[in-house]
Amino acid sequence: MPQETYSGFFLEFLKNPGTVGAVAPSSQRLAGQTVNAIDWDTVRTLVEYGPGTGSITEVILDRKPENVNFFAIERCDRFVTILQERFPHVKVFEDSVANVKAVAESQGYSSVDAVISGLPWSSFTDEQQTEYLEAMVSVLSPRGQFATYAYLTGLPLPSAQRFRKKLHKYFDRVRCSRTIWRNVPPAFVYHCQLNRLP
Repeated sequence: MPQETYSGFFLEFLKNPGTVGAVAPSSQRLAGQTVNAIDWDTVRTLVEYGPGTGSITEVILDRKPENVNFFAIERCDRFVTILQERFPHVKVFEDSVANVKAVAESQGYSSVDAVISGLPWSSFTDEQQTEYLEAMVSVLSPRGQFATYAYLTGLPLPSAQRFRKKLHKYFDRVRCSRTIWRNVPPAFVYHCQLNRLP
């Protein structure tokens, strides 16, 4: 990843620590674990939440099958510019993930099969967590998947514990990976799945 990408990420963290949530982009190991959590055999449309400077985006593009439709939603204009420079063929929408259904429909998708997220969920208020999760579930297909990561250091926070409980409320299956120690800070991956089929 280019050095200016790291510096751009750090500057955005200093400006909006509650929105960015980390001092550095995800490591390759964490990005790989997050993307590998997805069962690609059931995915035709994928959206990435909060791609930042593209550390997970790069892995998605490397590993997703060619027939999978892919777009990203990023709220930070600085990051959108970086993403468009790094990945000119990826559709990146400068918007809130609360509007994912409208964004998907604007591209002709009535639903999406998977969401991969780099958002700092434990930095969000109770209301924001609920809003974003409900918007996600409203657009996911009946066997839709969700993969995101959390930092080990933040797990004791009430907001992190609240988010974990919400995952169990909104999804039929929630699994946690082993800790990825080679990340700053150490992290683990949540893999969640709906089961709305009869």
